[in-house]
Formats: sequence, structure tokens, C-alpha cells
Amino acid sequence: MLHLTGSGHRGNTDPARVLREDALLAAVLLAVDVTVALTVHTGGRRPDLLGWTLLTGAHLAVVFRRRAPLAAFLGVVVCVAPYHALDFDHSAPQVVSMTALFTVAVTGTPLRSLVIGTGVVGIMLTVKFAQGTAEGTQALRVTGWIVSFVVLGVCVRVHGQYLASVVERAERAERTREEEARRRVAEERLSIARDLHDLLAHSITLIGVQTSVAAHVLAADPERLDRAAVAQALDDISETCRSARGELRTTLEVLRDPEPGGGEGRGPLPGLDGVPDLVAAARAAGAEVEPPAAVGADGVPSAVGAAAYRIVQEALTNAVRHAGPGARVRVDLGTDGSALRVGVTDDGLGDTGGPPGFGLVGMRERARSVGGTLETGTREEGGFAVLAVLPLQGGTR
Repeated sequence: MLHLTGSGHRGNTDPARVLREDALLAAVLLAVDVTVALTVHTGGRRPDLLGWTLLTGAHLAVVFRRRAPLAAFLGVVVCVAPYHALDFDHSAPQVVSMTALFTVAVTGTPLRSLVIGTGVVGIMLTVKFAQGTAEGTQALRVTGWIVSFVVLGVCVRVHGQYLASVVERAERAERTREEEARRRVAEERLSIARDLHDLLAHSITLIGVQTSVAAHVLAADPERLDRAAVAQALDDISETCRSARGELRTTLEVLRDPEPGGGEGRGPLPGLDGVPDLVAAARAAGAEVEPPAAVGADGVPSAVGAAAYRIVQEALTNAVRHAGPGARVRVDLGTDGSALRVGVTDDGLGDTGGPPGFGLVGMRERARSVGGTLETGTREEGGFAVLAVLPLQGGTR
């Protein structure tokens, strides 16, 4: 298909193909104009050798109309102007002239098209009216064609720019959607990583401590074996495994659910009502934990309660693991009407300087997820402290 507009090659990156298409167009136009010159006589004499040469030269310039639109137009003018001045058949070069003018209008700015169109019309009318009123009147008819092709070219250019802007906006919107999808996937992966860390680190730590207790009881005095202590330690391990299995099942349901939020079997988010169970589990692992005062969960959004639960869980896990034997742990929960304050402190060894893990990072992310803040560090009087402030406007998750 031949591209009659100057912007038609934007999607065509092969210059040789563009040149071939325009050469074919020039050949077709030349055949049409030669036919007109031989069969239609609207004024002027039939072209001779010079006339045919000028007419052919105008069509050769059209071959480069998309590679160099303005230069091609000037080439057409250079050939057509003496053609008309020598009074050859005036209808023959009209098609090629309008094609060149249309191409200039499509590829140039509206201002350039206006200047060129006005210049062509002005020069033509000046020359024709100088030859007489009859010649000038006939030229006015051609003026309408010139104006029409210039206006058509400008309209095609504006329409092409509009379509290009629509395509660009669609591509930009698609990129935005893809980036949003990637961001949401990354956030979901991070959330799953936090959940798995909180679940597995807490459960494995408790199981490890409880196993050590059972092993110590077995090895301390085999002759006077405290069967009740061993049974209690094994029961604690079993209960920790059941709890971990339940939470792991909930997490896997989230991963398997094709529609987020649509899992019917999914349990509720852990919240403040689960903190006493965390304290009991830490005590079963051998830690001396002072439980918090009862805090009503009625005014606490589920997302804020879940964040507080996970922060307490990770803080107790770290205290059991790092505070050392005999350390006392205190859990504080309280609200001031605008925020939930969470504190977990111990009087143990403090920061042991071990390799950094993901626990502290996860707690900070939990706090940030509901618009809160978290501070951690070694206490001046010894031990370690975790302090979180979670706004109650965190909403539901």
C-alpha cells in the first residue's frame, strides 16, 4: 500500500522500502499526468522534449518526498515553474504538484504550511493576473485546490499527532499498570516473608528451648527422673507445633487463594487477644514474663492489632533467644486515644553483637505498614527494649 501522507513512514524503519514505495508512487503519478497531457487539453500546448523532461523531473523529485519533503517540493517547483512559463499543457503537472504540496503540509508545522501555501497562491495569482483578467480568473479556480490540499495535509498531520498521543498515553498507562503490579507483588512477597519469619522463628525458638529443657531433665539425674517435667516439656513442644501448624496453614491459604480476600476458611488476623498466648508460650520456654494489663481491642483496628501482635511475638522470641537465663521480660500495652503503644523490655544481656537478622527489620516494617514507628536498642540499666507507637487510624488490612 502506498503512503500518501508524509507521516505514513513513521512505523516503517526501512529507508530502502520507503524509497521503493515513493518511487512506485512517482511512476503512477507520471503515468496519470502523461495520460492527461495526451488526452486532456485545458490550456497550453502539448509538451515537447523539454516539456516532457521538466514533467518527468518533477515526478523524480517526488521519489524523495518522505526522505526530504521540503527539498522534494522545491524540486517540483523548479521543474513545474518553467513548464508553465513555457505554456505547456497546464493540467498535466497538477497531480504531482498537489502531492508535493500535501506532503509538505503533512510533514511540516501548520505555520510553515501556511507560509508555503500563501506564497504559492500569491506568486501564481500575481503572474496570472499580470497576463490578464481571464488568466487570473482561471488561476482562482486552482487556488481552491491549493488551499484544500494544504488544509487537508494540516488536518492529517494533527490527526496523526492525536493518534500518536493516544497510543503514547495507552502505553504509559500500561507501563504504570505493570509497575503497579510488580510493586504489589513485591509488597506481597515482603508480607509473606514477614509472616513466615515471625511464625517459624518464634515456633522454632520455643521448640528449641523446650527441647533443651527436656534434655536437661533427662540428663540431670537419670536415677531420679522427673517424669512430670519431661512430660510437660514434651506437651509444650507438641502445643507449639500445633500452633505453628495452624498459622502455617493460614499463610498457605493466603498463597493459594486466587482472589485476595476471598478465602472462606481463613481465620481472623491475630490481634491483641492473642498476646496472652504469646506470654504463656514464652513462660513455657522458661522466660520470666510479666504480662501486660488488659487492653480492650474494641477501638483497635484489625491491622493495628495484628501489627502489635507480631511485634510482641518477635520481641518475646528475641528475649527468649538472646536475653540469657534468668532474665525478666515485661510486656506493656496501652492506648492514649490516638495510638496504641507497645513495649517489650528485658533485663538480660542486651545487644549481643551477633549477626543481624530479619527480626528487627520485620518489626519496623510491621509498624510502618500501619503508619507507626518503632525504636529498639540496649537499655542504660541493662537489657533490651522494643517500643512501638501504632496510630489507631491504621484501618483494617
